[in-house]
Amino acid sequence: MTVAVEMTFRGATLEQYDTVVDKMGYERQGEGHQDGLFHWVAQTPEGLRIVDVWDSPEAFQAFADSTLGPISAEVGVPAPAVTITPIHNYLYGPRFAR
Repeated sequence: MTVAVEMTFRGATLEQYDTVVDKMGYERQGEGHQDGLFHWVAQTPEGLRIVDVWDSPEAFQAFADSTLGPISAEVGVPAPAVTITPIHNYLYGPRFAR
């Protein structure tokens, strides 16, 4: 079941985010995790908001437990508030065809 994963990181900064992305070995505007379909991040007055689309909640959780959580903690990123919502449908442009 495809899901949207919405994460709110109160007090987090874009500098911390960039450090986490670098430590995971990803390039900005490049390819991400094999089970992730899409990802975006924005600075908000409260911190950071990240929204991902994943193949399943289990795939996201496995990534969060093995990689995202440990690296984020190492960088000092606060734990997020997470909301997972089943997706009925999604569309993507030809640049993002899988």
